[in-house]
Amino acid sequence: MANLKEIETDVLIVGAGNAALVAAEAAHDAGVKVTVLERAPRERRGGNSTFSGGLFRFAYKDFESVKEILQDTPGIDFKDVEVEPYPTDMFYSDLMRVTEGLADPSLSELLVNKSQEVVAWMARHGIDWELHMSHVAKVKGKYIWRSGTIPVAARGGGHGLQEMHFKHVESRAIEILYSARALGLSQDSSGAADGALVSTPAGKQRIHSKAVILACGGFESNPEMRARYLGQNWDLVKVRGTRYNTGDGIKMAIDIGAEPFGHWSGCHASVIDAEAAAVEAADETTRYSYPYSIMVNMNGERFVDEGEDFQVYTYAKTGRRILAQPGHIAYQIYDQKTLPLLRSNYQRSRPVTANTVEDLASGLGIDPARLRRTIDEFNKAASPVTFDSSKRDDKCTTGLHPDKSNWASPIDSPPYQAYPVACGITFTYGGVKIDPQCAVLTADDIAIPGLWAAGELTGGFFYHNYPSGSGLMRGSITGYVAATEAVKYIKGR
Repeated sequence: MANLKEIETDVLIVGAGNAALVAAEAAHDAGVKVTVLERAPRERRGGNSTFSGGLFRFAYKDFESVKEILQDTPGIDFKDVEVEPYPTDMFYSDLMRVTEGLADPSLSELLVNKSQEVVAWMARHGIDWELHMSHVAKVKGKYIWRSGTIPVAARGGGHGLQEMHFKHVESRAIEILYSARALGLSQDSSGAADGALVSTPAGKQRIHSKAVILACGGFESNPEMRARYLGQNWDLVKVRGTRYNTGDGIKMAIDIGAEPFGHWSGCHASVIDAEAAAVEAADETTRYSYPYSIMVNMNGERFVDEGEDFQVYTYAKTGRRILAQPGHIAYQIYDQKTLPLLRSNYQRSRPVTANTVEDLASGLGIDPARLRRTIDEFNKAASPVTFDSSKRDDKCTTGLHPDKSNWASPIDSPPYQAYPVACGITFTYGGVKIDPQCAVLTADDIAIPGLWAAGELTGGFFYHNYPSGSGLMRGSITGYVAATEAVKYIKGR
C-alpha cells in the first residue's frame, strides 16, 4: 500500500459506492487528480450499491428515449416492448406523494430534472443498462412497463453496477485506497475543507486535498445510532447493505459545522426474509411480492394494506410496520392463484406449506381459529373477480381494518404457502444539508468551502418512504454534480 503520510490530491472522495465512483469519474474527466478512500478491504468494496438491485428511476418521454441507453436483453425483442411515458412532472409528483409532501423542493427538482441526463452519462462511462424484468407485465404477447414502474436496471444488479464502475475507474488509473477509514476532516486557516485524517493498516495518516466529497453512506449499520435516531428496537433489525456504513461522513461533516437535515427518524425499511443474515443480507433476500398476499402477524391478524400501491411505492416503508408487530415478524400468505406471481428469489426461502388454513396456522405457531377467522373475513370482503397484476386494478375489500386497495383475491385455493418476513434496513434518510450544487451547508445556509456531499448521507430527499430506484439515482446525480462543482471551485481559486 502506498505511504499515505503526505499524499497530495486535488479531489478527495470518501466512499466507493455508486455516488462516489460517479464523482470520481466526473472529476477525472475534468482533468484533476482524484483519490478515493474505501473503508472496506478490496474484497468487500462497493458500499451499499453492491447490495442493491441496480434499479434507477429516471424520467423519460417514451421507449425510444429509453432505448438509446439500452443493451440487448436476452429473450426480449424490443418490438414486443411497450414502456409507458414517465415525464418529469410525474416523477416529481410520485416523489412528493410518497414522502407526504416533505421532500425538499429544490433537491427534488435536481433529482427529477437531471435523471435522464445522468443515466445517459453513465451509459457513456461504462455502465450497461438492460430491461428490468421484475417490473414487467406480460399482456397479449407484449412486455409492458406501466408508468412509475422501472424499465431499466444496471446489468448484473448492484454487484454488476459496481464491478462496471470499478472497471471503468481502474482503466483510468484513478487511485483507490482500500481499508482506509476517514476519521475526521481537516480545514485550512480560512475554514475550507482541505483533506482528512485517515486510519490505514499502516497507521493514522493525513491526506491533503483542494476539495473533499463525502459519499460514504448513512448510519444504517450503526446499531447505537439506529436506536438513538430511529427509535426502540431499531438496533435489532437486519441490515440489507454494507457493514461499513456507520455514519462516519455525517459525523465528520457535523463536526466542522454542517447542518443536520432531513428525516433523521426515517429510513428505507424494506421487507426481508426472516432468515436473512443480520448484516450484509443480499438483495435476493428481499420479499416484495406481498401486494398479492395477505400479511398477518403472530396473532393471525392483518395489519397493513398489502395492495396500497405497486410495491415500488410501498416496500421501503412496509418493513417499519412489520417491526412494530409482536416478535417483529410477519407472514406473507399465498394460495395457488397467487403463487405464480412470486418473484424468483422466493425460491430461496423455506415456506410453510399446508392444505388447510388450520394446518398452516399450526405450522406458523398461530392460533388456528384466529387465522381462520382472519382469512374468512378477508375472503368475504374480497372481490371474486380475477385481479390484474399489471396495473392498479381497484379490486379492493370493503369493511376491513385495514382494507386492501388493489389485487384483493380470496385466499381459497390450497395448498397454501406462508413466508416469514422481517424488517430490513437499507439506508437512513437523515443526513447533512446540501444545496442544489451539492455543497454542504451550515445552520446559516452558508456553504462550507471545499466540501461537497453525495448519496445516502445527504438529507432532504426522502421522508417516511421513497419511490424505488430513486436512491441510486440520487447517488449518481449528487455524485456527478458534486464533482462538477468541486472542479469549478478548484479551478477558480
